[in-house]
Amino acid sequence: MKAFYTIGLLIISNIFMTFAWYGHLKLRQESSWFASLPLIGVIVFSWSIAFFEYSCQIPANRIGFSGNGGPFSLMQLKVIQEVITLIVFTVFTTIFFKGETFHWNHLAAFLCLVMAVYFVFMK
Repeated sequence: MKAFYTIGLLIISNIFMTFAWYGHLKLRQESSWFASLPLIGVIVFSWSIAFFEYSCQIPANRIGFSGNGGPFSLMQLKVIQEVITLIVFTVFTTIFFKGETFHWNHLAAFLCLVMAVYFVFMK
């Protein structure tokens, strides 16, 4: 069960992270009040979202880390997190940024990451 909790929390964390890091770009296009915010306002806005990212990321790493009784090594946790990040980012970009397109080289990069997951879990 710890593996499922870890991966679930990492997914939620990465959704918040993606909105914190890239959501302001879309909000700037969609909202005049947001577009008029100075950079410091955008940073504070993003950090307020990032709080929820950290609120999921930290427990995910604690639950999942083998040093705390979890099923994953530190290296495995990092590779899982990176793959989840790219999947969430791809879905986010495809839905919210219509001008961005998915190309064959993006698929090739994802396949390399899948291979990274395979190799990091290899005994």
